[in-house]
Amino acid sequence: MNTTLSLEPAASVPDEERPRGTRRLETYPELLQRLSHQSVVKHFDAYTDVPWDDPEYRIDPEDPRWALDADDTLGATTWYRAQPAGTQARIGLHLIATAMKNGVQFESVLKRGLLEFAVPLPNGSREFRYVYHEVIEEAQHSLMFQEFVNRTGFDVPGLVWWQRLVTRRVVAHGRQFPALFFVFVLGGEDPIDHVQRTALHGSQPLHPLLKRIMQIHVTEEARHLCFARQYLKERVPTLGVAARATLAVAAPVVLGQMAKLMLQPSAQVIRTYGIPSAVVAEAYTRNPRHRAGTIEALSKVRRLCREIGLLNSASEPLWSALGLLPA
Repeated sequence: MNTTLSLEPAASVPDEERPRGTRRLETYPELLQRLSHQSVVKHFDAYTDVPWDDPEYRIDPEDPRWALDADDTLGATTWYRAQPAGTQARIGLHLIATAMKNGVQFESVLKRGLLEFAVPLPNGSREFRYVYHEVIEEAQHSLMFQEFVNRTGFDVPGLVWWQRLVTRRVVAHGRQFPALFFVFVLGGEDPIDHVQRTALHGSQPLHPLLKRIMQIHVTEEARHLCFARQYLKERVPTLGVAARATLAVAAPVVLGQMAKLMLQPSAQVIRTYGIPSAVVAEAYTRNPRHRAGTIEALSKVRRLCREIGLLNSASEPLWSALGLLPA
């Protein structure tokens, strides 16, 4: 059992992994060394650090804590509010289970891509050590997410066939075009990190099992996000003109697709509860509040893209057309 760090129910989680006690700029090798050290002293195990069999952590599909509140774009619709309380809770839990299953499959792509990224690294590489720490942590996250899905009783399929085909190309980018691979990583991790932090800091009562999983996830994701951002800051300026132009076009497309996958309901959820297409449009596709939430969820990676030159005067119209820029 991990004895180096515990998270009590009210424990805070880091906004980002940052160096402490120094005013000078941290070098990239120093960052890698620090993140690797943090992975040794601050890590979790999916089964020893989550009390799955505690009666308080039991999943009841009709527990009102699963229900969506009025701040949720679907939860705010008249259609949702007209559903029986038990159905409202089941919809909320089904959405969470779907997000967890997507997380399992996204992290499978992430782990395989990281292993591809590590293959050509030389002996003595600090990136190699850090990447393997992250692979181990992501495997623990996948175990947590899948165990949660199993205990909900929902048979969640996750990605559809064509999305699984696309992921094979993403994995290959880990070795062939790492900068694009890490844009994909941020596209999947940043929106969910934003959603989980918002929930942890919000006033809505959270089921203790969900709260524990989110606390663990965002604590370790702080390292993963830090590494992906710093890698892009370090490497993108060294790319050739053609590679940077390709990345500038691909980045908003990847981020837009990943945000849609992570922040909108699956076809299975829509079919299971008979959610009318007009309600889906009201809650998501034609909802200015959902668009604003998506833009906010991508704010950190958008600032990064502007900083490293991927969001520029040439690519800005594409970002705007995809609905990824503030009005």
